[in-house]
Amino acid sequence: MEAIFYRYADKLPPSFDVSCLPAFPAAGTFRESIPAYLTDYLTHEAEKAAEALEAGTGWSVLLASDYLRFSRDGNRVHFERRYFKRRAILTLLTLAEYMEGKGRFIGHIADGVLLLCEESGWQLPAHNSYRRDAPQLPLPDAALPVIDLFAAETAAQLAVIDRLLRDRLDAVSPLLCMRIRAELEKRIIRPFLTCHFWWMGNGDEPMCNWTPWIIQNVLLTAFLTPQADADRREIIKKAFYGLDCFLKDYGEDGCCSEGVEYYRHAGLCLFNAAEILSAVTGGLTAAVFSLPKIRNIAEYVVNMHVGGDSSDGRPFSPWFFNFADCSPAAGMSGCREYRFGKRTGSRRLCGFAARSWKESSVQEKLLGLSAGCESGCNLFYLLQVLESAAELDSYGPTSGTTSVAEAEKAAAAAGRAGGSGCSDSIFYPSVGVSIMNRGAYSLAVKSGGNGDSHNHNDTGSLILYKDGKPLLIDAGVGSYTKQTFSADRYAIWTMQSSYHNLPEIDGLMQEAGAEFRARDVHVSGDSITQDIAPCYAAGCGLASYVRTVSCSDAGVSVRDRAAFTDERPHRIVLNLMLCEKPVIAGNVISAGSGRITFKAIGGQAAAAPGTAEAAIGVEEIAVDDERLRRAWKGSLYRVRIAFSSEIRGIHEIHIEIT
Repeated sequence: MEAIFYRYADKLPPSFDVSCLPAFPAAGTFRESIPAYLTDYLTHEAEKAAEALEAGTGWSVLLASDYLRFSRDGNRVHFERRYFKRRAILTLLTLAEYMEGKGRFIGHIADGVLLLCEESGWQLPAHNSYRRDAPQLPLPDAALPVIDLFAAETAAQLAVIDRLLRDRLDAVSPLLCMRIRAELEKRIIRPFLTCHFWWMGNGDEPMCNWTPWIIQNVLLTAFLTPQADADRREIIKKAFYGLDCFLKDYGEDGCCSEGVEYYRHAGLCLFNAAEILSAVTGGLTAAVFSLPKIRNIAEYVVNMHVGGDSSDGRPFSPWFFNFADCSPAAGMSGCREYRFGKRTGSRRLCGFAARSWKESSVQEKLLGLSAGCESGCNLFYLLQVLESAAELDSYGPTSGTTSVAEAEKAAAAAGRAGGSGCSDSIFYPSVGVSIMNRGAYSLAVKSGGNGDSHNHNDTGSLILYKDGKPLLIDAGVGSYTKQTFSADRYAIWTMQSSYHNLPEIDGLMQEAGAEFRARDVHVSGDSITQDIAPCYAAGCGLASYVRTVSCSDAGVSVRDRAAFTDERPHRIVLNLMLCEKPVIAGNVISAGSGRITFKAIGGQAAAAPGTAEAAIGVEEIAVDDERLRRAWKGSLYRVRIAFSSEIRGIHEIHIEIT
């Protein structure tokens, strides 16, 4: 494991400068630096929240029965909505009070602070365990805190409140900030220093977004509240080690196997953790930002965007290529991506983030925060948004690039060139994702294997957009439940290969696990070829299943060639996932502006002329899951094309998409 951060462990200064943390402007100048449309929105929403609180309908009640829902029936949403609503209201009131300084909201903030401090546990029910993949305990043990994602988020929220509003809270009662610090010490600082949680890293054990996400928030907790320098030094060393354990699971190409939504908890949290470490150590670790791997991690989000950075004048797309547990509507980019781009010298990422920011609504700019918000809204991120908003508003082709140019010089000094890059053809060998943008067509193909974090069994599947609109899709993932991360995960339809753009062999789907992966992968600028036979169980009799996907300005070609180990007849059913109702005529499928033509060679398509209606199955899938409905407002459609092998042992299927 490369010591990217830990190499600095024996060079730490004797004390730490907590005044240099990013995104903590002085209260007196804070409001004046923020665009009026943001301050007006925040003030209006805070007033609405305060009115609800005064009417007795604001603060949600968290009952033991709410927490127990997860262990009893697997439901996560019931508790989490109430849990996150508390935190969102407190964040909203804090920002409004810090901007305004009139004391209008301080009483409600005191209520919210104590409500959080008096919760039995800050960890979510789905995360209430002490070992990785162990069964969750039904209720939290207040004597043995668990540091999960949202225990750490809660700690950082309270630490930021302590830093921003310390004097105003002390004027209400000094016991408020004393209580915050006591809870942070008991629930976060001591457990982090004395316990080992799986996400901290352990040699070759695989890590995921949990590691940088939690470490970022633990660092905020440690440096925004009074702590001994000796404790801070040990926290930094553990953070160094954990971040190195996280980075070992990334290839040099910087691809996030968990998808764009998790990039925002993985790559962007890595960025913030590194920013905090650099700030408090006087720039000791700043050189990390000049590493090619870190810049590649930063630019991943641009490359996975449909249409790339959209710098060629095309309309800005809301869609992303989505493999694993990621939605194709993965949300708008903005402040954190922009700041990451500046630090790594990426003009592409800065321009992309600024373009996305300008296309976003006010609520999207503020990460969904509102008086009725029931999802997580990180207070530190919002401070970063408010600090960067004016710069993002004014960003243009020649503005805001000074610090980017400085970062590019640092990158060149570290032995790599800067530059704008190109998203027309990208291959991520570490995960096996290939991206091709040609004219009206934006294509992604998955190779790799079925052992990724947040895996779907989708090796060989493709996602295709035409004119920025989805044609062949990956549905994404539904609302998380207990089943999502259990042994029954692959009983969920969105995880199965038969609900991706893949074949089913004699009724068998792909299998889950790192050993089920493509072989003989060959990539050129315009095509990718791979054998996906190893992704299926041996019982289906596949000797090989070679898929070649090509993209050009004229369209997309998919050529499948199957060879079997025996002479018995085999049945292949090709699944195609669409978001628009298909119209089928003979061997042509039309959906929206797309036209899909298929034929078989060396076998016979069941969809012979005149029998298409009976031979091609179209299944309508009603989208009633709340998480899926963020992307798909109506039904989805699965087309199933059945082929039977008359020339036994060999079968070819050709698909042309225009």
